[in-house]
Amino acid sequence: MDLTLRLMVRIGLAAVLGATLGIERSRAGQSAGIRTNMMIAIASCLFTFLGAEAFPADGPGPRDPARIAAQIVSGVGFLGAGTLLQMKNKIRGLTTAATIWLVAAIGMTVGVGFYGGAIFVTIFGVVALILLAPISNWLAATAKEEEKLQRQQKIKRSQELKHWWLWRQDDDHDDDGEKVTIED
Repeated sequence: MDLTLRLMVRIGLAAVLGATLGIERSRAGQSAGIRTNMMIAIASCLFTFLGAEAFPADGPGPRDPARIAAQIVSGVGFLGAGTLLQMKNKIRGLTTAATIWLVAAIGMTVGVGFYGGAIFVTIFGVVALILLAPISNWLAATAKEEEKLQRQQKIKRSQELKHWWLWRQDDDHDDDGEKVTIED
């Protein structure tokens, strides 16, 4: 198969796999959806393909495909960081950032021609996102409820302590000036 046809097949597969994960993210209402994930997969595939196939080892200068892979990883890290939002004591967007990283890895896997691995990881990723979402939501709700309960208990203890302190203060003044002394 000639170089152009191999590139077209790999880009097509990367686009489909990236879009597959993007569909799940769009369904979950996340900002990085079908188009974003598809573009990340295509770009990662293209850069990886170019690093591995387009620059021959016998050409001028050093050939190091790992440098291109490292640049993809750091560039995608930058994109992932852009999806994170910090609100009060909570960070949102970690799953979307992780998915962007995964999609880039899938694109790179397709770029080197490991189609079976890329398809498996895509299926595994989609299944994990779908099946673990309810569990993750339940755990978050449970933690939130536990935090609320702890706050209520803290307020109750504080009120009890305040009530006890005020009672002690009132009790000390109700002695009508009598003082108790202890003698041996």
